[in-house]
Amino acid sequence: MASGGNQAILCDDMGISSKTFKRWKSEKVDKRQGPSRRPANKLTDTEKEEIIKISTSKEFMDLPPCQIVPRLADQGKYVASESSFYRVLREFKLLHHRGKAKKKSSHRESSLIATGPNQIYSWDITYLRGPIKGQFYYLYMFMDIFSRKIVGYEVHENECNIKASNLIEDICEKEGVKGKNIVLHSDNGGPMKGLTMLAMLYSLGITPSFNRPSVSNDNPFSESLFRTLKYCPTYPKEAFGGQEEARSWVKSFVDWYNNSYFHSGIKFVTPSNRHQNNDVKILLSRKKVYETAKEKNPLRWSKNIRNWDYVTKVYLKKVEKIEFKKVS
Repeated sequence: MASGGNQAILCDDMGISSKTFKRWKSEKVDKRQGPSRRPANKLTDTEKEEIIKISTSKEFMDLPPCQIVPRLADQGKYVASESSFYRVLREFKLLHHRGKAKKKSSHRESSLIATGPNQIYSWDITYLRGPIKGQFYYLYMFMDIFSRKIVGYEVHENECNIKASNLIEDICEKEGVKGKNIVLHSDNGGPMKGLTMLAMLYSLGITPSFNRPSVSNDNPFSESLFRTLKYCPTYPKEAFGGQEEARSWVKSFVDWYNNSYFHSGIKFVTPSNRHQNNDVKILLSRKKVYETAKEKNPLRWSKNIRNWDYVTKVYLKKVEKIEFKKVS
């Protein structure tokens, strides 16, 4: 070019474009002015190693950070926030979706609101594979949507509104809620709308509620419960050998779900603790753990501590703004 050559022709001979040549010639550098100092609340390498050590330990290796952090808080320990756990595990490529189920989706709409236990029940029937191909057992399961507690269940060989009505009668007697104007929500299946079932509900003072027409996902709590049941690690890969075997497994699942499972929809407490109103004390204890940790190292937090406030309302079928009550 200094001798009079054409830039476009020369670039073409060299196998590059004119724009590439101009970019090289300009020798531009990144002139963005970012922060020149290390953030005060940045995790140290030692803290990251502790997060990795905890997450890969035998106790927590099968749990996601959203399950690990509340358990550490119950033990009086604060290591890092839930988001820090996720960030560190993602950095070391240890954060991958596991299990047989797909990732959860968002909730849906509803006009029914539960502000305490034994106000709104949800129920449904699902299939359990039997020993013969094409043979199924039917799992009837009732849950309280406020506490997520399974209040009643049974495994039968067929669908029958009489058996369902007998089960709800037993539940009302066990929970002591007969005549207390409970709402029982379900889909539009035959056992749910059978005359015997409806007559039993009215005699117990229970108001039936059903899915809206042509809306298949109007019973989200029961559907979510069955998803948890069928994708939990202990669910048999093969069919059940008989009705008693199915009942035995469901019994063990209900005991685990009600008393050991930290439910994400109720601030990671067990359904039994929430049903018995013990979760207020647990959430207050977790809050104090975080407040103490913040006092010891205030630079770690650029905002408030994690929200451990009590969920005061649960909506059925409809996404509303979740309301919380300060624990104190």
